[in-house]
Amino acid sequence: MAYDADVIVIGAGLAGLAATAELVDAGRKVILLDQEPEQSIGGQAHWSFGGLFFVNSPEQRRMRIKDSHALALQDWMGTAGFDRAEDHWPRRWAEAYVDFAAGEKRSWLHQQGVRFFPVVGWAERGGYDANGHGNSVPRFHITWGTGPGLVAPFERRVRAGVARGLVELRFRHRVTGLSRSAGAVDTVTGEILEPSGIERGQASGRTVTGAFELKAQAVIVTSGGIGGDHDLVRANWPERLGTPPERMISGVPAHVDGKMLGIAERTGARLINRDRMWHYTEGIQNWNPIWDKHGIRILPGPSSLWLDARGNRLPVPLFPGFDTLGTLEHIMRTGYDYTWFVLDQKIIGKEFALSGSEQNPDLTGKSVKGVVGRARADVPGPVKAFMDHGADFVVEKDLGALVRGMNALTKEPLIDEAALRREIVARDREIANPFTKDLQVTAVRGARNYLGDKLIRTATPHRILDPKAGPLIAVRLHILTRKTLGGLETDLSSRVLTEGGDPLEGVYAAGEVAGFGGGGVHGYRSLEGTFLGGCLFSGRTAGRAAAEAVG
Repeated sequence: MAYDADVIVIGAGLAGLAATAELVDAGRKVILLDQEPEQSIGGQAHWSFGGLFFVNSPEQRRMRIKDSHALALQDWMGTAGFDRAEDHWPRRWAEAYVDFAAGEKRSWLHQQGVRFFPVVGWAERGGYDANGHGNSVPRFHITWGTGPGLVAPFERRVRAGVARGLVELRFRHRVTGLSRSAGAVDTVTGEILEPSGIERGQASGRTVTGAFELKAQAVIVTSGGIGGDHDLVRANWPERLGTPPERMISGVPAHVDGKMLGIAERTGARLINRDRMWHYTEGIQNWNPIWDKHGIRILPGPSSLWLDARGNRLPVPLFPGFDTLGTLEHIMRTGYDYTWFVLDQKIIGKEFALSGSEQNPDLTGKSVKGVVGRARADVPGPVKAFMDHGADFVVEKDLGALVRGMNALTKEPLIDEAALRREIVARDREIANPFTKDLQVTAVRGARNYLGDKLIRTATPHRILDPKAGPLIAVRLHILTRKTLGGLETDLSSRVLTEGGDPLEGVYAAGEVAGFGGGGVHGYRSLEGTFLGGCLFSGRTAGRAAAEAVG
């Protein structure tokens, strides 16, 4: 049989680039397909903050962080909460991924020129017992260059494959079917879409100009998740997280539509854990949007007061940065799909980082001067732009005006000034005392015991109503769609499995479409910094396994 390539890779995001790069290294011929135009190569990784999960890294050791493989595995398993029969392969992938993160992951990336910001972040702190959810120590390593800096070496390796005649890049090719012409799945069919000159992330046209059929010995699916299709998110919304939000904003463009999940399932693949998902609770509407309903996530420090729609503080330990899905579950049981941060300029200047490469021009541009300037600024430039232009921000000198502004942003005036004042005054009384019963105050003081948080992520404890710390700020927070944690079930060679547990011959999967490995390597929850790493690890695994199979 005549093949068009040894392997066809569907999806030119980070997992697809990693898989293709490994195939090139093995001398295999590859056709890389993507429905978007070439300017969107790298997919969602390009827009990311570039956070990566490492264990016992040089950066951690320099920050006096004591980490270990055993501690990381304890945290992963306590966070994942694997409890289903279908968690066999996700659990195996979790063990393999922690091995990777504690082993060659950093050196492998370092050899390709990837470097890291020296201060390690502490995301998803948990706040429960030692066997529960969360990172026991800081593990969030920011790529120097953010998402584009992480995509670059893999794109470079793929384009080197193009130059060698091993890779064909075929953009605007939308896959609609997988089929067999012999025993294995070896045929990919689809539609050719009209050329598009839109900028990265913008909506591209869907006019069909032709059709294609391609054959290869193996197919690797790396097409991403469902976060761009809100109806599909709601259809898969788990009962444990309450009623699906009436309104959400999008952390990904609309073309992240999950259609390849259905195509693979109809071909015989087993889709597992489809009700596991990871959406952020600190989303704000982008004042300068690139895609429809474009949202940005706030990466908060621990000091902001977090209030529900009626002005009640969220319960312990649902502080900013502690438990994303625990917070989401609580919010969705309040009857409202939004919450508030209440803080002041001193807190926002030190504690607000915005996720995304475009919101961090200093780190993305690898500018030491820019990073120093950010640290010295009262409020970083991208954050100040949201204060000035963001639809979800209220900035006022006094609490009465702040509450009036908050109530003006919502359908109902639910915030009571007197009740909010009592809440803030009570919290402020505890700040002046070295002892406290307010566990958020304890958490803030605990965070400042870590040098990285003290230097750049946690404001000095102070009274929120202190005029010197003002003005006062309220931020309305939305549910921000992001990651699909379930997906195509795969074994440790990234081979897609059928309902009977046998490999679907000829088909591999990696990245978000495979739940970042196994059909759900994170279980119910993520430790953060593990999505990009999951794309890299599963993409590398799929590329190497397919290269060996077609050799």
